[in-house]
Amino acid sequence: MAPPPSAASSPAASGTGFGAVRQIDAGLLNVGYVDAGPADGPVVLLLHGWPYDIHSYVEVVPLLAGAGYRAVVPYLRGFGTTRFLSDATFRNGEQAALALDAIALMDALEIERAMLAGFDWGARTAGIVAALWPERCTGLVSVSGYLIGSQEAGRLPLPPAAELQWWYQFYFATERGRAGYERYRNDFAKLIWRIASPRWEFDEATFDRTAQSFGNPDHVDLVIHNYRWRIGLADGEPAYAELERRLAEFPVITVPAITLEGDANGAPHPDPATYAERFAGKYRHRLLGGGVGHNLPQEAPQAFAEAIVEVDAY
Repeated sequence: MAPPPSAASSPAASGTGFGAVRQIDAGLLNVGYVDAGPADGPVVLLLHGWPYDIHSYVEVVPLLAGAGYRAVVPYLRGFGTTRFLSDATFRNGEQAALALDAIALMDALEIERAMLAGFDWGARTAGIVAALWPERCTGLVSVSGYLIGSQEAGRLPLPPAAELQWWYQFYFATERGRAGYERYRNDFAKLIWRIASPRWEFDEATFDRTAQSFGNPDHVDLVIHNYRWRIGLADGEPAYAELERRLAEFPVITVPAITLEGDANGAPHPDPATYAERFAGKYRHRLLGGGVGHNLPQEAPQAFAEAIVEVDAY
């Protein structure tokens, strides 16, 4: 494929927003998603994290579309216009459930194989798909590297300075934390944005555009369950037990991959030296300078798009 156009030449580089959000039934969900670029182009599935949404890719998508890619950007369960099809479905935030959401969306859209790229929750989900279903994944771009986890690992204590970075996880472990997030979710998210990306000078309009996604009726349940599950304070579902068993073995990723990190990432993230061996295919790690933080696709869209094009050429 052609290299992505520069942000300055992209018709949507100003970040004014996507086109219409589409809806499709996929697995347990009715998924809201953006689908841009040529319908017959190589597919890139772009996955966001918490507390963010599809607008983390608002400047990445036109760069990819301009280079001939079809970019699909879904709202994760609990965000934006994505809804559960049944009120009876447990609002499960464990990692295997989110990964199966991605597979279900690909199936619903009749996408056999795609490049997967993401950050935060989205990087974990992309990594899981690459590790467990490599036949569905042409390549991987993952911010902060290999993020597959397990409850057993999550129960292990960290040094105090590392535990401090996870303060919100311990807050969410309490009912006070749940109530606090329910009441102050936008203030909470803005605080996380500032901590995780201390040099990103986002404006109120940029934040407010994404904050609308946190009004999803399942948002609080999903976020609280996700973080409680990680440290063994909430159970998963039996349907995902076998996948979680496989993930607890920290499977190697064999598809071509690039991992990215920003030099000003204020969120908890592993040292690249600790996960390089988890990538068995062609692999590169890249550190971005200039004050790039945790929300790397939105802070450095050109570099993110270029990594996708590079992996596609491997």
